Amino acid sequence: MAEFWASGWGHAIILLAQGLAVIAFVMISLVFMVYGDRKIWAAVQMRRGPNVVGPWGLLQTFADALKYVLKEVVVPAGADKFVFFLAPFLSMTLALIAFVAVPFAPGWVMADVNVAILFIFAVSSLEVYGTIMGGWASNSKYPFLASLRSASQMISYEVSMGLIIIGIILSTGSMNLSAIVYAQSGAGLLSWYWLPHLPMLVLFFVSALAETNRPPFDLAEAESELVAGHMVEYGSTPYLLFMAGEYIAIYLMCALISLLFFGGWLSPIPGLPDGALWMVLKMWFWFWMFSMVKALVPRYRYDQLMRIGWKVFLPLSLGWVVLVAILARYDVLGGFWVRWDQLAPASAAVIGG
Repeated sequence: MAEFWASGWGHAIILLAQGLAVIAFVMISLVFMVYGDRKIWAAVQMRRGPNVVGPWGLLQTFADALKYVLKEVVVPAGADKFVFFLAPFLSMTLALIAFVAVPFAPGWVMADVNVAILFIFAVSSLEVYGTIMGGWASNSKYPFLASLRSASQMISYEVSMGLIIIGIILSTGSMNLSAIVYAQSGAGLLSWYWLPHLPMLVLFFVSALAETNRPPFDLAEAESELVAGHMVEYGSTPYLLFMAGEYIAIYLMCALISLLFFGGWLSPIPGLPDGALWMVLKMWFWFWMFSMVKALVPRYRYDQLMRIGWKVFLPLSLGWVVLVAILARYDVLGGFWVRWDQLAPASAAVIGG
């Protein structure tokens, strides 16, 4: 049996099982993310929210998904059918693929690669193609306009996010996400990167809102202006795939914030055991933050959105990279901004040290 698992077929079965486990976790989380999003928004507006289908409305999301699956798929007469159906599939698939490199605990990762941040950033950057393809394939002016707005928005804020991540890499000396978590071990909450990189935490969170088209930066999907934007010609299952891809991308951003700034699976209190539960709780906390911003902050104008991205966030994030490089080079405050020599032995093994 040991020889079988060491063979090519054995590795293939193991990878398939790991992939199915990741997909199952993300999709189950997706169901309750939608439910939680609606409940939080309802609570802010002093409404009940979903409360009929199942106990406390817990099965409402399943009912909505079933409704979309059973509806007739309507394709515009002049649409490019292949690209029309490829776009939502691409949006959801790319968001799922990025979770391959997300660690939830030591060893709880499908691919613990040394360039995990680069991989996730590259895959998430490709999600813009699903949006552009969906708007173009619909053969309508308004979805195409919305897709162009979304593309420019996502590209603009990806630049700032990349520079912010470079600051984290400078402090850690590695692009491996497990190494970044190990570098934050020590005095619990006070050892995490949120403290030395606090200004960039705010910028990263706001950039994540813009990257995932969440309010107040949902200019590509603004119902009052564009009637769902690039998805206006979509219904039934393709529309469901678009929305699933959007929520999965949001969950990915919650995971990145937890790993980069809040210690991943590390316990906030020294003495309490670390574990995957802490990682999941942090991801859910940041999703709660996403939902609260959606409920409380009014939508920005498009010119305001682009001005913030290029004239505010880009100079600040670029200046922070230079500042962190100087602080790390001269070891200011003795390891506050540089953790090269503080990685745990397990992390050294991961990055080949």
